[in-house]
Amino acid sequence: MAITAALVKELRQRTGAGMMECKKALVETDGDIEKAIDNMRKSGQAKAAKKAGRIAAEGVIVIQASDDGRKVAMAEVNCETDFVAKDENFLSFANAVVGRVLDSDVADVEALSAMPLHEGEDTTVEEARQALVSKIGENMSVRRFVRLETDGQIASYRHGVRIGVLVDMAGGDEELGRDLAMHIAASNPVCVEEKDVPAELLAKEKEIIEVQARESGKPDNIIEKMVEGRLRKYLSEVTLTGQPFVKDPDTTVGKLLKSKDANVNEFVRFEVGEGIEKKQENFAEEVAAQMRGQ
Repeated sequence: MAITAALVKELRQRTGAGMMECKKALVETDGDIEKAIDNMRKSGQAKAAKKAGRIAAEGVIVIQASDDGRKVAMAEVNCETDFVAKDENFLSFANAVVGRVLDSDVADVEALSAMPLHEGEDTTVEEARQALVSKIGENMSVRRFVRLETDGQIASYRHGVRIGVLVDMAGGDEELGRDLAMHIAASNPVCVEEKDVPAELLAKEKEIIEVQARESGKPDNIIEKMVEGRLRKYLSEVTLTGQPFVKDPDTTVGKLLKSKDANVNEFVRFEVGEGIEKKQENFAEEVAAQMRGQ
């Protein structure tokens, strides 16, 4: 595979390493950027590989709830510029889209696109999207959506228009639900508990930690303890219950939930454009600062 300047640039942005190191890493992996990042982390070259997915599109996260609050939908609708993201026509389209998600059992974007944008009308979501593209002059898309239903309560939080969180919770109260949603927006956990961490993700991290530990040259029994300690730290960083609570870092979210006799069944966090290339802004840090100031 040809090692393009754009590929080298992306690897530099994601790892913080030098241009020649990035080019060499890509050559060694035949252009596989994820494998290159893993190799660079193992050798200690990657300085920023754990950063959240970079923002590649503008747009909005929109959330709507049923009257009883037992069903909530969230969608990401993208455009090319933040100027259009504030346009009334674009926002009206985005809100109509999430409304259709809420009021239907549609399972994917393809099926959603074929549905009428408004109940009782003929114009589909896709036809409305195309008409809006022609009117505004920018490409736009419905990227993804989620719909949660519960017998408990669903808390939601939107930081500006760029981060949205839904939390399905049993027990607790409205204040706890909002605090948890804001915490998730700020700290971006991977899953609720250690048992929920994907096996593939855990295996990859363990492999990287082991390679790094062996670089120390210490005996095997010491290395084993080093790996165990670093893996425990990693699990506390990526699980909601293991993370220090943003509003009170002296306690974990797990301890907070226990004190409130509450459990989190699941959560969903969307951030506009995450995972697609563009300049990254640290919205998570912004949310954390906002919570600490409450």
